[in-house]
Amino acid sequence: MPDLSARVLELVASGQATSRTEIAQLLGAAPSTVSHVVAQLLDHGILAEEGTDVSTGGRPRKVLRIGGADEYAVAADLGGGHARIGIVLPGGALESVANVPFALADGPVAALERLAALLEGLADDRGRAGLRGVGLSLPGPVDVQAGVVDLPSRMPGWNGFPVADWLTNRFGMAAIVDNDANCMAAGEQTVQPAARRQTITIKAGSAIGAGIVIDGRLYRGSTGAAGDITHVRIDAAGETPCSCGNTGCLETVASGAALVRILREAGVDVSSTADVVRLASDAHPETTRAVRLAGRYLGEVVAANVNFFNPDAVYLGGILSTLDPFIAAVRSQLYESCHPLMTQHLAIEPVSLGADAGLVGAGQFALQRGLAASLEELATPIPQSTTRNRSVRV
Repeated sequence: MPDLSARVLELVASGQATSRTEIAQLLGAAPSTVSHVVAQLLDHGILAEEGTDVSTGGRPRKVLRIGGADEYAVAADLGGGHARIGIVLPGGALESVANVPFALADGPVAALERLAALLEGLADDRGRAGLRGVGLSLPGPVDVQAGVVDLPSRMPGWNGFPVADWLTNRFGMAAIVDNDANCMAAGEQTVQPAARRQTITIKAGSAIGAGIVIDGRLYRGSTGAAGDITHVRIDAAGETPCSCGNTGCLETVASGAALVRILREAGVDVSSTADVVRLASDAHPETTRAVRLAGRYLGEVVAANVNFFNPDAVYLGGILSTLDPFIAAVRSQLYESCHPLMTQHLAIEPVSLGADAGLVGAGQFALQRGLAASLEELATPIPQSTTRNRSVRV
């Protein structure tokens, strides 16, 4: 029952379930089967239970949690010029969160050396005994199984670099890397109502990405590229060259980088997405118009996905999602372009975790990988020679 055990751990570690009843409901599994799996995990100390939760009837329910009270992961959400780092606890709580300089352009070895030193400092301050994994959210396509960045357009020198293996060797434990939009989607899922099981999370920053959750779990697709809407072609982009080498992609008219280019061509003094956000927040007319158009273009592409996927919610993250005109334009386009059945109960809102969503997701992935490694160790058969030796001693 290793797959079921891993799913039970995933739900408890992420905070989506705290009781056997909730686990059985979310997995659609028999309560007796779930109770058996939970009992095994409790016996091995991987899970623990404490106190009671308010029940809707019958006996009070024990609250399940990850076994060690001090277990945690260190994680980082990387951008082009900065990283958000912190300690992630089971259930998604954060400690020691900080923004630090980080230069992707320095290449993987130099950049990761500096980042690892910062993460080690967090672990040393909290105590290494509880550290269970290291998680990294990266602004580019990621092959999660191989732990490498795969053909990134904005990460020169990183293509094919074994990021996960490098971190594993440095820390001596499980490390996982994933795309930033995927991490944001997974992080947001930990704090949203359990009824929202089908969601699309958009990260709208210097570039654009999307994370897809199906039946409460992140969906990566056959090659790990699910949600890469930034390179969908859109009529409004014409033949504008894109960083992917193609022309007319959504990124060229709706991303932060596109807004910087468009506004500079219009004579507005901006040099970064942060400048665009500052001017739009001050109701600068030209910038506000450009932001609204970007939101509308993004809404066109997302609408096709909503009509196809019929999600419970669309969450908007990234720095552009802090702008009300941008959110309003996306929402308006979805209502205009989607079938009424698709938007009848559709939530369209900013990510509730804000800038921490990607950090929480990366940390949760690392915790789950570390706990899965513990399960694998328990499932490993004892070699025959060891068994014979033990029987002789007894």
